Amino acid sequence: MPSTFRIRFRPLMAATVLAGALAVWPVSGAMAQVTAYKQALAEASYGDEAIGAYYRQSGYQPVWTGEGDVFRARRAALIEALSMADIHGLPAARYDVDGLMAKMAAARTVRDMGLLEVEMSRVFARFASEIQSGFLTPSKIDEGMVRVVERRSAQEYLTEIQAADPGRYLRSLAPATTQYRALLKLKLGLEQDLATGGWGPAVPGGKLSPGDTGTRVVQLRNRLIAMGYMERSAAASYDGTLQKAVQAFQVAHGLEPDGVAGEATLEEINKSVADRLKSVIVALERERWLPRDRGERHILVNQTDFTAKIVDHGRVTFETRSVIGMNTSDRRSPEFSDEMEHMVINPSWYVPRSIITKEYLPKLRANPNAVRHLEITDSRGRQVNRGAVDFSQFSTRSFPFAMRQPPGKGNALGLVKFMFPNKYNIYLHDTPQKHLFAREVRAFSHGCIRLAQPFEFAYALLAAQEADPKSFFHNVLNTGRETKVDLTQHVPVHIIYRTAYVDDRGHAGYRRDVYGRDAKIWDAMSRAGVVLSAVQG
Repeated sequence: MPSTFRIRFRPLMAATVLAGALAVWPVSGAMAQVTAYKQALAEASYGDEAIGAYYRQSGYQPVWTGEGDVFRARRAALIEALSMADIHGLPAARYDVDGLMAKMAAARTVRDMGLLEVEMSRVFARFASEIQSGFLTPSKIDEGMVRVVERRSAQEYLTEIQAADPGRYLRSLAPATTQYRALLKLKLGLEQDLATGGWGPAVPGGKLSPGDTGTRVVQLRNRLIAMGYMERSAAASYDGTLQKAVQAFQVAHGLEPDGVAGEATLEEINKSVADRLKSVIVALERERWLPRDRGERHILVNQTDFTAKIVDHGRVTFETRSVIGMNTSDRRSPEFSDEMEHMVINPSWYVPRSIITKEYLPKLRANPNAVRHLEITDSRGRQVNRGAVDFSQFSTRSFPFAMRQPPGKGNALGLVKFMFPNKYNIYLHDTPQKHLFAREVRAFSHGCIRLAQPFEFAYALLAAQEADPKSFFHNVLNTGRETKVDLTQHVPVHIIYRTAYVDDRGHAGYRRDVYGRDAKIWDAMSRAGVVLSAVQG
């Protein structure tokens, strides 16, 4: 049976499949049957506190297995929603819609009905939670994915569906963001490409440049045509049209848009439809992890894109390049959400203890006058005379001092930092190392996010509370004193990691998996039963 027909047929079947079993309700001995039904509900929900609590509070009233149009509509809506789980990149086997329908068809006694009622509630609550908030726990996949996902209880979902149109309610559970809807559309397009054989043969290695001719140029052209970056053409030379298509591809993939198909560009061009589809499915799960309320104004840092943006009412109003943590176990930038509370102009850099003991203590053991740009202070904040200290006597655990770099242009944090206090000690800041922003891959920091245009970022934030934000900022900066400036309205910050996304113009963008996190997520999704689907257009 074709899948499209099956999805349409299942709700109709679910609406009527219990009709025979429901005939037991109006017969004699109704009280005994009600008692048996409640006992079955209590038995089936034993050990599931949320569902058990719901039925106790509702007086063991049915949500799914009652008689009448309302209950038939709920059953049909649930089966329809479960039948479309794979469209959202969810592991459809977890909800076992065929098994659930078989149980519905086999229900004959009041006890069967009670057991089925709880089973339907379990499947519904699981599906509702997972399509709304994802089915994986980020921190169990990678220690850098410290995002706390908002989860709601089965009681909430069961209470809500009873007061709503069931079909509309179930459709409303998936994230209502523009990005989520765009990713679903992108997923469908890639599935259609997969069904028709993909984008053709990979382009053999070796740089291709404007003016080149030959078979490899034709292969490059054909692949870009298949991907939608240029119109069909039979030209065999690397002409201006092909160069523009390569540049468009490079922009969409975070590459330097020089119009030359070098090693990095060809590596991305040769990624398969299946690889891109995996990235999109992972992005859907990641979108489900984000808070439902992102904030009318919020800051969005996409680590794989090396950008930081200010978003107002769904529109990007400021964007700058960023540098993220180096790809080593102790420096990768974590993923989480918080609220920016203030900025510090002319900041001191209070060196984290991990950096002191791993990087600076060995230098001080070799030479007490090393790293002279840093002050060494005792527990009371007093500066320590380096010449009077034998640093060789200290281990990483016993080192008793702190280190601080005073404000100034050479400060590691530059001239301003943006604070959203968190236990990971992550913030956004300026940097004197401006040359790093010219790099294509910008993973160089100890974990914090460096900004290419920190002053402009500050102006944009201060514009919400200062009539002349630029003058205000520079008046404080010119004092040379470390100054905390509170934001009168805190701004949510979302540090995310997306290798696939859709931009404001509806164009797909892909980025490299800098830390290998998306590969881990896909492995977890695959183990849970998510599969790649090829669908005909």
